[in-house]
Amino acid sequence: MTPRRSPGPDAPTFTELARRQQIIECTIDLISTRGFPATSLSAIAEEAGISKAAVLYHFASKDNLTRDTLSYVLQQFTRYVNECLAHQADPRAAVLAYVRAMISYQQANRRHVRVITEMLLDDAGGTRLKTPGSHDTAGRWQALADLLAQGQRAGQFREFAPQAVALAIGGAIDGVVAHWLSDPGLDLDAAADELEVFTLHAIERRD
Repeated sequence: MTPRRSPGPDAPTFTELARRQQIIECTIDLISTRGFPATSLSAIAEEAGISKAAVLYHFASKDNLTRDTLSYVLQQFTRYVNECLAHQADPRAAVLAYVRAMISYQQANRRHVRVITEMLLDDAGGTRLKTPGSHDTAGRWQALADLLAQGQRAGQFREFAPQAVALAIGGAIDGVVAHWLSDPGLDLDAAADELEVFTLHAIERRD
């Protein structure tokens, strides 16, 4: 039987798509446990139970594979946050939902956090991947800055520079998550509660 194909004349078969996803998941596992520099194509192939040539058939190079892996992780993260914000019409509620979503996703997806920190926030050996709009600090928190600006236009928040405050809130989120990664005993739910309080103090009107 010929494998079914997804739409498009040159689209990969469903079997090929499943194999690609398996390889990406193995790459996530290895980067999150061994680190990015120590994750080789041979190790990925061994983890997936296939040959190195089979990995290269699907991704052509380690750079292609690791970029696709990072893109997959970031897409999952972004989709989750967007879903949490989808029904938040009130700016204040939207900002709090954003903060909570940033923490809850990372709490539930520790492997993904490791991939992001290994490939975006670390620069071991000059191997950091340059992903536009995601690796730079300002770009990472642009969505939060936009939410803050919307709240200001609605008259709910005090006057401040949205980019600067987004960086401050984002830095606090990064700090909490970084501490949790090194100390899993940290009560991340309690930390998220405090981050919400911190955020409200930073943005709400005082008159």
